[in-house]
Amino acid sequence: MQFLLALIVVGPLIGAVAALLPAPPGLRGKSPDQAVLRHGVTVTGAILVAVIVLALGFDHDQPSKTQATTDISWIAALDVRIHLGIDGISLPLLVLTALLTFLCALYSYYQPPKGPSPKGFVALLLVLESGTLATFAVLDLVLFFLAFEMVLIPMYFLIARWGGSEGVTGGRQAAAWKFILYTLLGSVVMLLGLLLIGLNAGTFDMVALATDNGRGLSTSVQLIAVLAIGIGLAVKTPMWPLHSWLPDAHTAAPTVGSVLLAGVLLKMGTYGFVRIILPIAPDGMRTFAPYLAAFAVVGIIYGSLACLALAKQGAGGDLKRLIAYSSVGHMGFVLLGIATMTPTGVNGALFANIAHGLITGLLFFLVGAVKERYGSADLDTLAGATGAALYGRAPRLGGLLAFAAVASLGLPGLAGFWGEMLAMFGAFNPAEGLSRPAFLTFMVIAGFGTLLTAAYLLIVVRRVCMGAHPQAGPQEGSQEAPQEGPRGGPAEALPEGPAAASAARFTDVRTYEFAAWTPLVALTVIAGLWPAVLLGLTDPVVQKLLAGGKS
Repeated sequence: MQFLLALIVVGPLIGAVAALLPAPPGLRGKSPDQAVLRHGVTVTGAILVAVIVLALGFDHDQPSKTQATTDISWIAALDVRIHLGIDGISLPLLVLTALLTFLCALYSYYQPPKGPSPKGFVALLLVLESGTLATFAVLDLVLFFLAFEMVLIPMYFLIARWGGSEGVTGGRQAAAWKFILYTLLGSVVMLLGLLLIGLNAGTFDMVALATDNGRGLSTSVQLIAVLAIGIGLAVKTPMWPLHSWLPDAHTAAPTVGSVLLAGVLLKMGTYGFVRIILPIAPDGMRTFAPYLAAFAVVGIIYGSLACLALAKQGAGGDLKRLIAYSSVGHMGFVLLGIATMTPTGVNGALFANIAHGLITGLLFFLVGAVKERYGSADLDTLAGATGAALYGRAPRLGGLLAFAAVASLGLPGLAGFWGEMLAMFGAFNPAEGLSRPAFLTFMVIAGFGTLLTAAYLLIVVRRVCMGAHPQAGPQEGSQEAPQEGPRGGPAEALPEGPAAASAARFTDVRTYEFAAWTPLVALTVIAGLWPAVLLGLTDPVVQKLLAGGKS
């Protein structure tokens, strides 16, 4: 277990280096591009298998116990250690990261994003996976910061080199610069807070600091640390009003970039709140909790209103941009649950984290497929006068889009329901020392946000999935629908002409798309019908963190 966790964190880095090397003659297949894309699928698949083995070997009877631990002295003068370990909070995030990265690699094998050589794309994808996995596995504040920053450069290049410019002011380069400037500036402030805690406490070990529960830190140090670290984490989450980098980044990013950005990178911020701020600086967190909750519910309403504005007819709203703004609202529920400082609220936040990764990852996959078929993600272009009639033209694709939409709006029985409900339950009765009238107000506002969420997602379903189905001409027949390329590589370029263009628009779900999306659909249903699987892992850890490291 100890070796396996270290391999999971370091393995993608080794794979990234190998991706840049020439492929051996016997493994090149039909082309070097095919070989490197297959290499990405192989490495991410191996990491996913390793994570599943780790999950099966995890002691589920003691999820609050740190397991698969590696603890080696690194910088003795500062007591900085190479400290790795997992518990019931980090394990689901490791599984989510490994799964989404593998599905992205599989999708890219058949549908690689347009841009430079696939070598760089695969290498960046693997570096991104390694940094994200490390963020959820390290137990030292300095290592946490290094892993937290490690993902910025790969995501910057994925947006800047392999992204699209449609609908983004200044194009993909501007979106990439906005992403990295916001996150780097937030990280500088966060680093100051982490150093303040480590130097005052005499250790950077997150387990020891959580056990101490802030007793070794004065109230003023806790206040400054929570403010500094909270700003850095809030940018990554993203919390309103520090969210403005997100819509441009999502709109410009390639499909797999959007999936990973929404599915796992945003979770790094909320994970930091639970793993660092709540147990290490509880007094400082208690002071800022009402403000965090206020920003959270403003984000819920703001994100929903922005989506409604983009969804209405004639607004020229981009569907990818709409899903990005929806993330601001959904992550607002996560922050609200954390701000309650109660086991119910924090468990709800952690559940909503995983649910958002599954559902929004699926949504971005689907939107990417719609854009690939229609050549645009503009809602007015998609819907036309009466609606895009996706149910009639591509019924499986339309059905999946509707499923993801109702899961995102929190339909009971699907994963999106439990996290938001528990976050509001936590606000109904917040932790001791927090103003209950204030949190009741926040709960009511968040509840109103769920209605707005349902409104804009149903409008999207109506405009994209419903509508009059035009009479199919010879060029729209199923015989001319393009198929995915052979197993050896991506689909071949379609012939030019109106027949090929029309056929490309109305192709239903392809085999490789079905393979990439089915796990997300299945897990969304399983988590919705059987929430105890996830809550049983997180609750003992949350209870321990809130009790000052005591089980």
